[in-house]
Amino acid sequence: MNNMIVWVVVALAVLGGGYFLLGNAGVPATLEDGSMMENDAMTPKDNELPTGQVEGEGMMGGDAAMEDDSMMMEEKGTYEDYAPEKLALAKSGRVVLYFHADWCPICRPLDAEFKAASLPGDVHILKVDYDNSSSLKQKYGITYQHTFVQVDEEGTKIAKWGDATTLAQVLARIQ
Repeated sequence: MNNMIVWVVVALAVLGGGYFLLGNAGVPATLEDGSMMENDAMTPKDNELPTGQVEGEGMMGGDAAMEDDSMMMEEKGTYEDYAPEKLALAKSGRVVLYFHADWCPICRPLDAEFKAASLPGDVHILKVDYDNSSSLKQKYGITYQHTFVQVDEEGTKIAKWGDATTLAQVLARIQ
């Protein structure tokens, strides 16, 4: 009974988060007086520059605007299938092996949450097939699916846990 309650809560959280994130997409903005703003009201027309802007200059002027744009494009973390060469991601970030099984009732919703989430830029979660990775399971002492192992670029264990059931809990455990 407790497991069922947990699943219902997890499902509601995932669905609620998706509705919150996607629910406002495409809704026109409203002005203070309650009127609706047209989608292109704030967008300059073709061949029209925003007020006060000189052609060929961004708000910061020339190349500075392009540098600012590249800084704004923050690198995102990854959730992808395990491959030994991907351990190299630990040179510039944090790598966690996630021992996952398709038949695992805890793994399925967490897998969906990982796929839908935007991970921090330095976090890379590598999905390891629990059923077909006996050498990795032996190396890290994995006895059940839904286990996480943080590793360095050599594959050396930094931390290991199996009690996280949400992305927030996983991120909180990563060192």
